[in-house]
Amino acid sequence: MKVKLILPALTEAESPFWRPIKYSLFPPLGLATLAAFLSPDDEIDLQDQHVEQLNLEDEPDMVLIQVYVTNAFRAYKMADHYRAKGAYVLLGGLHVTALPEEAAQHADTIFLGPAEEAFPRFLEDYHAKRPRKVYRSYIRTLHNLPPARRDLIKRNRYLVPNSLVVTRGCPHHCDFCYKDAFYEGGKSFYTQLVDDALAEIDRLPGKHLYFLDDHLLGNKRFAGELFEGMKGMNRVFQGAATIDSILDDDLIEKAAAAGLRSVFVGFETFSPENLRQSNKKQNMAKSYADAVKRLHSLGIMINGSFVFGLDHDDKDVFSRTVDWGIQNAITTATFHVLTPYPGTRLYQNMEAEGRILTRNWDLYDTRHVVYKTRGLTAIELEQGYHWAYKEFYRWANILEASFKHDSVKHRLKYLFYMGGWKKFEPLWNFIIKTGGLNEMLPMLESVLSKVEYKEEKKIVEILERITV
Repeated sequence: MKVKLILPALTEAESPFWRPIKYSLFPPLGLATLAAFLSPDDEIDLQDQHVEQLNLEDEPDMVLIQVYVTNAFRAYKMADHYRAKGAYVLLGGLHVTALPEEAAQHADTIFLGPAEEAFPRFLEDYHAKRPRKVYRSYIRTLHNLPPARRDLIKRNRYLVPNSLVVTRGCPHHCDFCYKDAFYEGGKSFYTQLVDDALAEIDRLPGKHLYFLDDHLLGNKRFAGELFEGMKGMNRVFQGAATIDSILDDDLIEKAAAAGLRSVFVGFETFSPENLRQSNKKQNMAKSYADAVKRLHSLGIMINGSFVFGLDHDDKDVFSRTVDWGIQNAITTATFHVLTPYPGTRLYQNMEAEGRILTRNWDLYDTRHVVYKTRGLTAIELEQGYHWAYKEFYRWANILEASFKHDSVKHRLKYLFYMGGWKKFEPLWNFIIKTGGLNEMLPMLESVLSKVEYKEEKKIVEILERITV
């Protein structure tokens, strides 16, 4: 059987001028995981439109497409195309779970929720010629799963091909979280066996890892045993954590000892009223500055996430957020316009209040205003969002923030990482289009690796020249 697995490009990833690097970071690990359940005799083609031109002239027997909100229309068009050619089409993913009736119009079968348990059931039914229209995930476990088919991933097209997920979901339930509804009807947070996670890490080549888990530190026992097992593996890795997990006990120190060098942190908002509105309890009464200091003391760089457009935001929220980020020397910042994704409590509340302005899913990219705002006009919100990105990544602010670090090694690492991420997009575009992105991985590993004290004197002059 010929099986095709497709990740259509997100609308915001497509640009006639350049291809933003963040969409060439990670391979479609979810599709590679489902491919492991297929027969060894199946002819499998995994394509990711973010990094390659799709071939739509082929004749597969079965097509599985992963659907997110901003690739939904594109995914449906592909699904209709292949159904017209006689292929059996499957749709799954966050958007399908959020709006199953919409997705079902374009598929022979849809999957609701994580599909590791449902996909094998479908295959059994399909081969028995009795496939169902809908498969829902009820049993949530990562135990005894076959290894993902990483041989199907075109590693050379990604900056960080060694991405992995050792947990699913999140123990917290923020109202605006796109993934929360995905785990309805079963466990919303669960983990691999530690030995299985370590075995997967051991199979990956190279030094760098990126944990795509929503909350790598979400289960203290699992995370602690994982980090203990990773000691001595000579890895450097990146992941995501929450404010409370960074401040609680010594888990973040264990992560740093195992090789954690960069962490994504959802600060989101400084307003207690906004935190309450979003049900983001894990940030309530927590000191953001203390979390930042603790991470910096461990040599861990910070990618801070911030949301604009919550109901208690005012016109000064943009400058306050950028100033805080520079003063606290967070390494990179990711800004978002509040987006009520279908399936979330935020969407349900806004729909009940008549605040949803459009169901054009292409605009649900955290860059456009798709709801009736309060406190700010839609124009003020979108303009403030763009201003925040431009202001945060000005060279003057990059240099100012770099000197907030006590150690020369951290100043230089900050300068290269922050500047390289946003200030050289045309260069990244050239590297992506010429197929050399994976060649840059050693540079990333070097920036993330520890710099010994004896090396600091060698780089002082470089840093001083840059800042003159």
